[in-house]
Amino acid sequence: MDLHEGIVVRSTGSWCTVMSPDGSVTECKLKGNFRIRGIRSTNPLAVGDKVQFIVQPDQPVGLIKSISDRQNFIIRKATRLSKQSHIIAANVDQAVVMVTLSKPRTSTGFIDRFLVTAEAYHIPAAILFNKCDLITGRETGRLDELISLYASLGYKCIRTSALTGEGKDETIALLKDKVSLISGHSGVGKTALINSIEPGLMRKVGEISDYHNKGKHTTTFAEMLPLSFGGFVIDTPGIKEFGLVHFDRQEVAERFPEMRNLMHQCQFNDCTHLHEPGCAVKKALAEGRIHPDRYKNYVSIINDEYFEESEWD
Repeated sequence: MDLHEGIVVRSTGSWCTVMSPDGSVTECKLKGNFRIRGIRSTNPLAVGDKVQFIVQPDQPVGLIKSISDRQNFIIRKATRLSKQSHIIAANVDQAVVMVTLSKPRTSTGFIDRFLVTAEAYHIPAAILFNKCDLITGRETGRLDELISLYASLGYKCIRTSALTGEGKDETIALLKDKVSLISGHSGVGKTALINSIEPGLMRKVGEISDYHNKGKHTTTFAEMLPLSFGGFVIDTPGIKEFGLVHFDRQEVAERFPEMRNLMHQCQFNDCTHLHEPGCAVKKALAEGRIHPDRYKNYVSIINDEYFEESEWD
């Protein structure tokens, strides 16, 4: 029986859709129980995985025989209290977080947890500030402040609006010829923006709940979508919270670029940047060279605090 190769473009549990190099797709199921070494994951197979499969002679489905080693992956805790994790996507070229200032509001805590995760796996990250057509008054200054902050840290920031087309060309240039994961809370407009840059995909757009000002989930599983101008975009379910996995406390500061550049100046090699004397990070914070929100989010991650529901209200 011939062994075929392909990439997982959709996974809903034990079944997945695999795209071959010629563009054809095959519905496949896993053969037996796969366990990825060292990872307690709710999903052994993720979108972006490269797999080898055989086609069943008596039915038009494939059987996955093996999964290639991953170049990288983005992972989060499966639930608030779970010890298991959920792999969102594998083998990505960049991770893009879409945020909105309202309807729904994205906290800097969520942004920073996403960026820290991307940094940990050495995946370049970018930020799309969406629904800019809705931003007025004081929010305009807040948007400018956030873009100035994250751009100064080396992250590509783009103002976008699916409604007006703002940022469309920049977004296309960002995504062209790359495998890009796009994530964010439900309702920030991931699907609408994908529709605006690639109308042929005909993605279903969800409504915003007036009662909660939170998005109603329309994407229930990650899916890799081919782009006509080259590359793939991985659309993901809206994520309410982003729990970090496989982190040592000492590593977290290394994932904040502004702290990473100062760590070697601390008095103690094992400085946690919380209470030690002679801490270069705390000195930079006091002098305004580190943004207080970033430091607050660093402390939150160090203490493994989860945000309460009110954080998203």
